[in-house]
Amino acid sequence: MTPAADSPAVVPAGADLPDGDRWAALRRATPARIGLGRSGDALPLRPMLDFQLAHARARDAVHAALDVAAIVSALPPHPVLRVHSAAPDRRTYLRRPDLGRQLDADAAATLREAAPADGQSFDLVFIVADGLSAKAVASHAAPVIQACLRRLDGYRIAPIVMAEQARVALGDPVGEGLGARLSVVLIGERPGLSVADSLGIYLTYAPRPGRRDSERNCISNVHGHGGLTPDQAAGKVAWFVREALRRGLTGVGLKDGIEEALLEGGRAPDLPGI
Repeated sequence: MTPAADSPAVVPAGADLPDGDRWAALRRATPARIGLGRSGDALPLRPMLDFQLAHARARDAVHAALDVAAIVSALPPHPVLRVHSAAPDRRTYLRRPDLGRQLDADAAATLREAAPADGQSFDLVFIVADGLSAKAVASHAAPVIQACLRRLDGYRIAPIVMAEQARVALGDPVGEGLGARLSVVLIGERPGLSVADSLGIYLTYAPRPGRRDSERNCISNVHGHGGLTPDQAAGKVAWFVREALRRGLTGVGLKDGIEEALLEGGRAPDLPGI
């Protein structure tokens, strides 16, 4: 039977294979396509149909447009700005990754007008970017931000920025334009053949154009198919925000200490719900 439209594309254990085959236990432990069997020179019918369904979902996720109004309506009562990358449309965005890292001509003025007038910097800015899966952003971005704001009381948070046709590095000119000490980019990850709606979160201290990927921290696999829940992701974000602002860095010099605290039998400091 073909999976429901909103279920992850996972090959059922033992699909079209004899009972007791050696791969059954492994298939129950992972969504990876292993030990699928063979029908002549091809895959059996069910695994082939599952693969085609997963591929179609991934393509749909890449090409879908971001419903900005729906996301804004789900966000808490917090100011929201809209910006666009230098990629004018989806086709250009997919062909020219460099343009997705740059702001268009109107965005600089939008950010400049929203920058603090009192000379003090924002502590952080949340940037919601469509990336390569608008479905991931639509499903998870607002719940993650809501959970983050509950954990970050007392911080000076910039207006939330909705960025269309955006890559991760677009957070650098956005953060710089708003005068934020830290940028937090929530972006749709490249769809795979198991999950097409996974959200990634990238944190960059002192954002500015030219930052390297090694200067960022990433929290990935925020989704409802065995990935991080919004609360779990928000707990990690809050830890990174506090440590990044305290130490003045992100990237390879800042390691996630949450798991270590839990393994030692304690609780991650100042992270309710973790």
